[in-house]
Amino acid sequence: MMILVGRSSWVPPRQWKLWSLPAAALGYVIAIDLIAVTITTLAVRATMTGPHAGVTSSEWAAFAVLAAASTLHLESARGIERRREMAANTSPHTNLKCLWVFASLLLLPLSLVVPLIAWSYLYSWFRVYGRTVAHRKIFSTSTYVLASAAAAAVLRAGGLIAEPRVPTSFWTLLVVIAAAATWWLVNYALVIGAILLASPEATAREALGELSDQLVVCAGLGLGVAIAAMQSSYPWVVPVLMVTVLALHRDLLLPQYQRAAGTDVKTGLANPSYWASAVPVELARAETLRSTVGLLMLDLDKFKEINDTYGHPAGDQALKAVGESVRAEVRQGDLVARVGGDELAVLLPGASETEVLEVAERIRDRLATLTVSVSTTGTQKTVITGVPASFGAAVYPEVAATMDQLILAADNALLTAKRTGRNTIVTARPLPPAVGERTDQPVGD
Repeated sequence: MMILVGRSSWVPPRQWKLWSLPAAALGYVIAIDLIAVTITTLAVRATMTGPHAGVTSSEWAAFAVLAAASTLHLESARGIERRREMAANTSPHTNLKCLWVFASLLLLPLSLVVPLIAWSYLYSWFRVYGRTVAHRKIFSTSTYVLASAAAAAVLRAGGLIAEPRVPTSFWTLLVVIAAAATWWLVNYALVIGAILLASPEATAREALGELSDQLVVCAGLGLGVAIAAMQSSYPWVVPVLMVTVLALHRDLLLPQYQRAAGTDVKTGLANPSYWASAVPVELARAETLRSTVGLLMLDLDKFKEINDTYGHPAGDQALKAVGESVRAEVRQGDLVARVGGDELAVLLPGASETEVLEVAERIRDRLATLTVSVSTTGTQKTVITGVPASFGAAVYPEVAATMDQLILAADNALLTAKRTGRNTIVTARPLPPAVGERTDQPVGD
């Protein structure tokens, strides 16, 4: 098949990055892969020797339709998925392959579900992800097989034994929902386990990823039920649903990639470009609602000494710990960004000056006592105690009327804090009016 040629060249298994994983992660991944192989063998044997041995022509036809639709889906969304895969780090990589897998689970025996999963990931490996992540795709294939086997067991336990197993009553609907929930939970748990074992430095919050990502998976499973129902009763409607699937893929997954593209890779905070686009949006919203926007600019004191003493990798680790500490002390809905080398900014929609200063004080106290274990040379580690920072605070509209004025006011307050002893918080005062600008306020609206 010419479409597969050129994207990926063969890499011997002994050169896979799999073998560089920590021992616990390596054992975990291999164990999951072996369990998936065992499940596949048992599923094929059950199909060949069960009371309804063999695969019917209608099941082969459904398999062909789902395989073709899955391939078309992957090819159409190839650009989005490639960029999202590259952006993924220590969190689950969400995709909509589950849509076709769960639809096949309701229509086909497990012995045909497994080949569909394998084909989906094999195609993705050649056309989307590339050769350097082969072991990850094999593991992902295995997690899909285990999740599908667990969901199939729930369907059988609920009385849905013969295919197609689409819901036709309230009870069967509950069974299918339970199977979908089981599929999601098993796959998610297996992936989280691999992330935590392979990246010991990753926090649980990073490994769990975003809730919105998992809502995408739930949407995919729900669409899988709809496609299975259409395929079993009105197969010519499936091409129409494909348009919906492709539109949802773009609308659901592309924004996630765009969010990832707006993230600083070293800290996980928003990057300067995302920050620059978010500030005017919040100011415009505050103007409409006659509300306020707080801004904190903070610069780490003597951070250069950490880089000079322990090296830049240690400085990056300390900076990441600082970012996590700042996010832990802000309110839900506040935006934390890295806007310079060791300069961070916090946008606090709706915050008063008192609330801004309270958040700043919490962050200042936490950073002053922060303990960070960093790598120095080789396997050696050292502990850094205290990464203090200076703060400049400003509030819209009390201090400034525009984005530039607000940032300038916070920056000036930050410079004052740096000059007056560091590890302190300075609040900006209203900027003087420009030459020729009226200082009196109009009466009324």
